[in-house]
Parts: sequence; C-alpha cells; structure tokens
Amino acid sequence: MNRFKSALIGLSLLTTSAIAQTDNALLYEVTGNGLTAPSYLYGTFHLVCPNDLVITDAMKKAMADTRQVYLEVDMDDPSLMANMQKAMVLPQGKTAKDYLSADDYKLLNDYMTKTMSVKLDLVNTFRPIGLTSFLVMGMLHCQPASYDMTFAQMAAKDKKEVLGLETMESQLAVLDKKPLEKQFKELADLARDPEKAQKEFADLLAAYKAKNLNQMKEVMKKSSTAGEFAEMEGPLLNERNANWIPVIEKAAKTTPTFFAFGAGHLIGDKGVIALLKKQGYSVKAVN
Repeated sequence: MNRFKSALIGLSLLTTSAIAQTDNALLYEVTGNGLTAPSYLYGTFHLVCPNDLVITDAMKKAMADTRQVYLEVDMDDPSLMANMQKAMVLPQGKTAKDYLSADDYKLLNDYMTKTMSVKLDLVNTFRPIGLTSFLVMGMLHCQPASYDMTFAQMAAKDKKEVLGLETMESQLAVLDKKPLEKQFKELADLARDPEKAQKEFADLLAAYKAKNLNQMKEVMKKSSTAGEFAEMEGPLLNERNANWIPVIEKAAKTTPTFFAFGAGHLIGDKGVIALLKKQGYSVKAVN
C-alpha cells in the first residue's frame, strides 16, 4: 500500500474510537425528510488484515442501490497523493529529532525497526500521523487492507463517482491543534509498552468485528490513550461531524448515496446518526 495512502488512512483510524451506544450495527439506512430514495451510512475501521475485511450482502445491496460514494476524503482525486506528500512532512529543516529526546528517539527507532523493518532515520521527516500508520501496520502483522480503498474500487468498477466529505488538508489540520512535541511523545509512549498497545488495538478491532459498539466504548475508556483522545474528541469527532451534515444532506437529496467513514463518527449524541435524526431523517440499522 502506498505509504502516503496509509498515512491518510491512519488519521481516520484515530476517529474509530470514542463512541457511545447505539444499535449493534455498522450499516444504516437513511430515509425521510424529503429523500426520494434511501441513502446509507457505513462505519469503517480503516486498516485491517485482508481476512478481516468483510463485504456483506447487505453492504453490496446498499452500494448497488446508490449512485455515488462519499468517503472522508476523495480517494480517487488524482491530486490527492501529491498534496498529501506535501502535507505529511514536518516543517522544512525539521526532523523527529527536534521533537523527541535522544532516548525516546532511540526507543521509537528500535521499535519501528523490529516491527516494520523501517528505521526511523529513513522517515524522520514525517509528521506523527504518518509514523502512526507504520506502527498500526506493525500491530496488524499483515499487509493491511482498507475499507475506504475497497469502496472506492467498487465504485470505480460500477462507474460511480467518489467524493469526499472534507479535504485532506482540513483533515490533517485537525491534528495541528495538538503540539507536535506531544504527538511525538505519544508515539514514544506506545513504543515503550508495545504489548499493552497491541492488546488494546486487538481488543478494539475484535469489538468492531463483532459490531459491539458498547464494547468498543469500554475498550477506549480503559485504554492508555483515553486521556489524550478525550482532549481531542471535539476537533477529531464532534466538529467534523457537524461540518459533514450539510454535505451529507445535500448529497442524499441529490441522489442516493453510500457514505463511509470511521465508526466513531456514527454514534453518540453528537454523532452523525443523532445529528441526522435531529434534522428529521429516519436512520435505521441494517443487520
């Protein structure tokens, strides 16, 4: 997988987590409030091993019954990768050594070398979100697959347009609200206790595969990163959810649409489902 695509997906992975209870489902039908045909919402887990990427008959039908696909960003935009390469690197002249202590730099380098056979020296101009993608791929122990890319490929096969709920620049700007020093420290903390991080990631993925949203919430509440995520929940989830609602409404009223984004965006009183219901739509789980 292209490393810049992996980095983009890694950002979205951060938003798969902070959730509150709703139906135990990942696929939802949106009707009512003037829609002439249903649209659908699907909550993704952005990087999984190929065996864990399951496209159900219900998902296939939802894709077949819609005419366009919206992902978090437009994955088939020909300028996406070029823009991402510019946006994913640190300020000119800066490397990870400018943000990490010598001990933490060595710790992270050793961990990446062991788990991914990638030396930090070779990618030390990446922002933390780019490095996060390498760490996640190391936790998966496989060459990962992506729901986002799969949906984009399905759309291309059916000659359907793929669009984005937001731009890549606005997505990456969310993380700029947290100082780079703190972002790098969080990566070093992960490398400091990799067994714990691996277990938390595995538990979260298992809950997702079981469509057990309550369990996903509990995993995050008990995780070592719960405090950091709570600090960023507003910009990572709530603000983006609110920004997406007008885009979702306009698209769904124009033509039946399949929307796919991180599962954390679906739920909670500030999640996409709740916000659409407040606008007068019926949002029903499809099991």
